[in-house]
Amino acid sequence: ACSFGSQLAGIVVALAFCVALVRRRWWPLFVCLGLCVLATAAAQHAARSFHPRHVGPVEGWVTVATDPTPMGKGVRLTLEVQGERFDAWIYGGRRVKALELAAGEQVWLMGERTQARALDHRLAVRHVVGRLRVDVLADVRSGNGVARLSNRVRRTLRASANATMDASHAALFTGLVIGDDAAQPKWMVDEFRSSGLSHLTAVSGQNVAFVILGASPLLRRLRPWSRWAVTLGLIAWFMALTRFEPSVIRAGVMAGLAATAFAWGGRLSPLRLVAWAVVLVLLTDPFLVWSVGLWMSVGATVGVSVLGPRIAAALPGPKWFRTGAGVVLGAQAGVLVPSVAVFHRLPVVSLVANPLAVPVAGLVMLVGLPIGVLAASLPQWAARPLMAVPVICTRWVALVARVAAWAEPTPGWSALCWAFVLVIVLLAVVRQRRNRAASAGVPI
Repeated sequence: ACSFGSQLAGIVVALAFCVALVRRRWWPLFVCLGLCVLATAAAQHAARSFHPRHVGPVEGWVTVATDPTPMGKGVRLTLEVQGERFDAWIYGGRRVKALELAAGEQVWLMGERTQARALDHRLAVRHVVGRLRVDVLADVRSGNGVARLSNRVRRTLRASANATMDASHAALFTGLVIGDDAAQPKWMVDEFRSSGLSHLTAVSGQNVAFVILGASPLLRRLRPWSRWAVTLGLIAWFMALTRFEPSVIRAGVMAGLAATAFAWGGRLSPLRLVAWAVVLVLLTDPFLVWSVGLWMSVGATVGVSVLGPRIAAALPGPKWFRTGAGVVLGAQAGVLVPSVAVFHRLPVVSLVANPLAVPVAGLVMLVGLPIGVLAASLPQWAARPLMAVPVICTRWVALVARVAAWAEPTPGWSALCWAFVLVIVLLAVVRQRRNRAASAGVPI
């Protein structure tokens, strides 16, 4: 898997570079070939590094690499020891202590490191090289300044949500705002997957755009290059806050490239921004080529920014309908392959659920972070009215997901519905083109 992943990473980087640069010129093709070789070599070097340099007993302070993940009766905790990551499974009474940890913190422990039985792409994506048996889990201390700030904000948002919502809606709120959906119950996860709304709890370009939009009053007051530096710093901090998930890495790199191009007085098309982002992300971390989150993020971005406007231009009807339909159909087309290949589903109800839920979820993403942080500093009688809008919007998104999941037909009927939608869209496109040709006086 690692060998195939290295070859695939090189091919993807080369194709993305072609999209980014080729303008009917021959020389970028040679650059693509060299870049393909470079990416493949980098990926193979990374594959060789996925074997632990040190195994055996460990005693002392280690760093929590990612937030704890509840799995069944245990907790999976990824720990960084001497620059290498190991998965630890915590059960029993220590489970509660493990759940209180956060990425970036340090914990004192005693245990033993072993090499993983099989290093596959699921471990490679997370940079995990082995297992760590934990015998003693003791003191905890804060990490660096960025980790302390990020963890404080995340805990503040959780406190505000838990004080004003029930547990399931509080988990959904933090998932919408910062992608912290670890506490979501299984039934809610299933509802969002069945309704085609699971992308809302995966931080992406929409969240990054809302963060920049919220800071725009301050950014407008700065000089161009100061604005550029502050924008990049804000993007980097938000990526740290959301734990550098593959989707937010892609979105952050795209936003950084757009800000850099704007500072230089230029502009890149959305397709080229995506292509450059893929190149930089996979050269930095080649094994993200296995990340389903990155596939979905890139596919949805290309679908919305490239296919969406073309579909909207070809459809009949008022502008608001054509724009919304183009965005939804473009996004569904962009995630078609990974959705079917990995999740074996592409919910047809998502065509209705997304227009109903996405604008409301966007409002939560826009105001949830500042309102949640502010509400935590107020008494409960003042925090509840302040959190009223996020509470109502979060409940609406959950209601749409529940109704859509209930209304989703069986796989056979879903495929038939998709075929019907495809036929309707094709007929509408043909009719619209005929009407335009007739109005222009062009013989059909």
